[in-house]
Amino acid sequence: MRKESIFQMIKFTLFSVSAGIIQVVTFAIFNELFRWMYWPAYLTSLVLSIIWNFTFNRRFTFKSAANVPIAMLKLFGFYAVFTPLSTYLGHLAEAARINDYIILFVTMISNFVLEFLFCKLVIYKNQENTRTEK
Repeated sequence: MRKESIFQMIKFTLFSVSAGIIQVVTFAIFNELFRWMYWPAYLTSLVLSIIWNFTFNRRFTFKSAANVPIAMLKLFGFYAVFTPLSTYLGHLAEAARINDYIILFVTMISNFVLEFLFCKLVIYKNQENTRTEK
């Protein structure tokens, strides 16, 4: 594995951890303070973390000058599949009385791995390191 790819994985991991913190904190606020059901709390916190993660990974991890609206549309395509599936499965798990935070953790780990692969192989394929510093 190339040294650059290892650094990308490290940066993606660190930004994903920060996005994960945003997701867990906002999920806890919606779940514990406002007593929202699982799926609206999950969905809202997921959207907040997606925006954060996309912004930082595009600029610093993949250093891409790719057209932002097109890159966002590609990511939207990923989440058009991942979000309904993870929301539905989370709803089923909650109905089976699995702890909300266990569901959230499993979903976040799945999201982390799949999103990195999707970014690397689809969104920024042939467009990495094209950003010039301003």
